Amino acid sequence: MMAAVASTNPLSSAFFSRQGFLGSKYSNSSCRAHKAKFKRGGFQKIRAAFELKPPPYPMNALEPHMSRETFEYHWGKHHRAYVDKLNKHIVGTELDGMRLEDIVLATYNKGNMLPSFNNAAQAWNHEFFWESMKPGGGGEPSGELLELINRDFGSFDMFVKEFKTAAATQFGSGWAWLAYKANKLNVENAINPLPSEKDKKLVIVKTPNAVNPLVWDYSPLLTIDVWEHAYYLDFQNCRPDYISVFMEKLVSWEAVGSRLDAAKARVVEREVEEQKRRAEEEGQNDPKDTGVTVLYFDDDGKIFEADASEPEEAT
Repeated sequence: MMAAVASTNPLSSAFFSRQGFLGSKYSNSSCRAHKAKFKRGGFQKIRAAFELKPPPYPMNALEPHMSRETFEYHWGKHHRAYVDKLNKHIVGTELDGMRLEDIVLATYNKGNMLPSFNNAAQAWNHEFFWESMKPGGGGEPSGELLELINRDFGSFDMFVKEFKTAAATQFGSGWAWLAYKANKLNVENAINPLPSEKDKKLVIVKTPNAVNPLVWDYSPLLTIDVWEHAYYLDFQNCRPDYISVFMEKLVSWEAVGSRLDAAKARVVEREVEEQKRRAEEEGQNDPKDTGVTVLYFDDDGKIFEADASEPEEAT
């Protein structure tokens, strides 16, 4: 995701030439975005802690499902503005130098958001959104991801229906998410919205404005932006049509599957750390002396006990 850097460089004009982005300033100051024109050259420089990361594909790569014009405005204007404003807010504060995810968590403040939250969260959300799509996307997932979807939602079709409903019924601006929920308790800085649900399962949540599942210690796997600027040029007020196209033509299930693997690995790592912490509290140097099973995991997310000869798949 977006990373803090010691010094920043202007975004390369070579990238924009390849991607088809024509500039960062409108030649017409009118708010009628669909009629505005972009100047060539004149790219804005981002001089503070965070840089605007280029999307992982050319600006026209998602056509005809998401137009180049939508991408130019959404990424080139809206996403850029969140990054620029965030940099201005945090410079010289205790947030300066923190990871973007940590800024999101620190400024959520149990829903009483601090001034930097909206721009930090929106910068994170948009980068995650671009990476949730790919040219030629859509279809169905496979492997363990599909197995968990079937387990937790009944079927892939039922999952799609529930996800579409969440996105369509988010009142006003916001997001809909598929997340891996590994924590059923409240966390330090937020109240868990699904405290009665089992942990280690997939859940669908919708969030207003800039809020994302990170604040509840969930692991986001997929998101759709339902702010009007995400779809109005292509779909006008027909949000359900935009949602359907997103699910059927744009979702990168490979990205979602990789995020699931990473989320499960983090859960195992936390469990190992918790076992070590308990052992230390009991005055033991070796967790095995406490009767606690020590778990390890490899790069493929396979879990195995300390003395086991063969790793077992995580469940």
